[in-house]
Amino acid sequence: MAVINTIREKLGVLVLVFIGLAIGAFILADMFGPGSSFNAPDRTVGEIAGQEVSIDEFNLKVEELENQYQMRTGAPITEAQRAAIRNQAWEALIAEKAFRQQFNRLGIVVTDDEIVDMVQGNNISPEIQQAFTNPETGEFDRNQLLSYLQNIKSMPPQQQMQWYMFEQTLRPARARMKYDNLLLKSEYITTAEAQREHNSQNAVAEVRYLYIPYYSIGDSAVQVSDSELSQYLENNKSRYQAEASRSIKYVVFPVQASESDRETFNQELEQLRNDFAAANNDSTFAVRNTEAGPAFARYGLDQLPAQLQSNAGQLQEGQVYGPFDENGSTVLYKVSSITSDTVFRARASHILLRAGEGTTPEQKAEARKRAEGLLSQLRGGADFAQLARENSDDPSASRGGDLGWFAQGRMVEPFENAVFEKNEAGLVNRVVETNYGYHIIQVTEPKTNTVYKIARVQADMTPGDQTRNEAYRRAEIFAAEANGPEDFERLAKEQSLNVQEARGIGQNDRRVDNIFNARQLVMWAFANDTDQGEVSKVFELDDQYVVAVLTGQGKKGTAQLADVRDEVLAQVKNEKKAKQIKDKLASLNGSLDEMAQKYGSDANVYTASDVKPNVYTLSAVGYAPEVVGAAFGLNEGARSKPLETQQGVVIVETVNKTQPAEVADYGSVKEQLLQRRSSRTPYLISEAIKEKAEIEDERYKYF
Repeated sequence: MAVINTIREKLGVLVLVFIGLAIGAFILADMFGPGSSFNAPDRTVGEIAGQEVSIDEFNLKVEELENQYQMRTGAPITEAQRAAIRNQAWEALIAEKAFRQQFNRLGIVVTDDEIVDMVQGNNISPEIQQAFTNPETGEFDRNQLLSYLQNIKSMPPQQQMQWYMFEQTLRPARARMKYDNLLLKSEYITTAEAQREHNSQNAVAEVRYLYIPYYSIGDSAVQVSDSELSQYLENNKSRYQAEASRSIKYVVFPVQASESDRETFNQELEQLRNDFAAANNDSTFAVRNTEAGPAFARYGLDQLPAQLQSNAGQLQEGQVYGPFDENGSTVLYKVSSITSDTVFRARASHILLRAGEGTTPEQKAEARKRAEGLLSQLRGGADFAQLARENSDDPSASRGGDLGWFAQGRMVEPFENAVFEKNEAGLVNRVVETNYGYHIIQVTEPKTNTVYKIARVQADMTPGDQTRNEAYRRAEIFAAEANGPEDFERLAKEQSLNVQEARGIGQNDRRVDNIFNARQLVMWAFANDTDQGEVSKVFELDDQYVVAVLTGQGKKGTAQLADVRDEVLAQVKNEKKAKQIKDKLASLNGSLDEMAQKYGSDANVYTASDVKPNVYTLSAVGYAPEVVGAAFGLNEGARSKPLETQQGVVIVETVNKTQPAEVADYGSVKEQLLQRRSSRTPYLISEAIKEKAEIEDERYKYF
């Protein structure tokens, strides 16, 4: 019995432990299960003004803008347009969230009464006024608006939704207008500011300056260490701020048609040609079988495709012509019918001797005489194209005077009559005068009113499945064997693959170098679980397979030296060159001309007689605000110390200065300054609020 009691006691403890473990497991499973907040996937696309933006909220805004676009245009949305709409949606969310904070702090509200007033009151929204403008008077028609609003409930659902969406934009738009106007009212121009502006517009200085460009010292004469580059970057952080970026190296496995693919294509093309020839309805056949381009069209001789135009006289109804190569595609043409048009066309060349408006009688007589002389040469057998190139004043001279085909009604009347009165090719046996001057004309193709209905089928040779699979297999083996950057480089070299590098890829970029649809590659590079040195899977991009290795991860903030090395190196070299130049100048004295002579041929002295405070360039130096500012800060006859500019070192000497006379009233200057500032205020407000909102854009995780 004691044994049994002991067993019972221990079993009770075991049962309690088991139950405790089961409850614990249940709780942990609930905490870390798929639906738990502990294990839930990150569904945010960013943060604006401390507020997270979920993927659902973002998609809702995108869908709203897509609906508006389709209602407005009635057209399907392309991928490029969808990408643009996503950007618009993000900007709209920034405006909503970041600006709303500012509105709330300042107590800016838009009441329902204001909305009614904007729709049908005394302060109609400009957008509504534009939509309900009477086309006859060009003025807003209130009755038309009221009729629309009274009948809106009986309108199709799409129109009702369109109006509802428009109404939703009124409140935020009016709030933003109030906010902008509030800040615009705070703009004020002081008299001192107006005086400075008046002086900057009207003061003039004459200066002489000595200029030694940095390029006068070779790069090889300047040694720069990595530590100096790093120090320069550290000292100039504000100039090298960057968004998050990635750098990759990648190899491409192109999918190119094989000889076997070419043979298959040629067989299919021959069958297509036979079917095209036998087709009873050419336009229907072309529409169903062409891969791109116009399937059926009506052409005059001046519009015929080039491959048919040269043999237009031999074209026959029902015949298929081609295949022709057009920009890498293969094209077949079928002449569906040959008919007549009411409009005639012709082709001609001409030699023009200009004698238009502003020409004296003597000059006209001389031009006429020259034209008659050229016509005589042509009657004697001279080459028309050669004479046109040597003598014509028309741009067509470079083409031997050829004007190509043109329809009746396009040329000035005397010229046109001369061409269309001639029924055969050849020289027009007289000089033709127009308001442009004197023309010698040769009809190369006589007038015709023949038109052609042409069916066109374009076929593009594409690699077959076997070719694609082989290219993918090579890429897949490469990706599997490359375990890091060193393997990547080694394998590429062994397989004679060209390793390409792309630096500074942005998180929302859709293109990498010449790969236009590289979004998948960019998303991989920015994924949280992609480590530096990691080799990617195989990406199929733009009909080629790509394998990449992540070589750099730039964080938002100060740029990495590797990403701005070339720019920083140039700046540090220029600083060192400037020091060398200034050290040499410090040992020289005398006038600017004497200093230039002592310095050597790399130093030159220039004069500028019309320097103004608000124009920051000098002809020999380029952009040099330091020099312009110094010139107006010097007394007449004084000389500056050596000044470093973007392009070189300058010493400026002010010869004389002319200050503008004081004006009694600076009102017009104040108004000018105020308008200039006010035009930029809304933009500056937006940029300031965006900066304050500390926006984190993480859309790259999804799109």
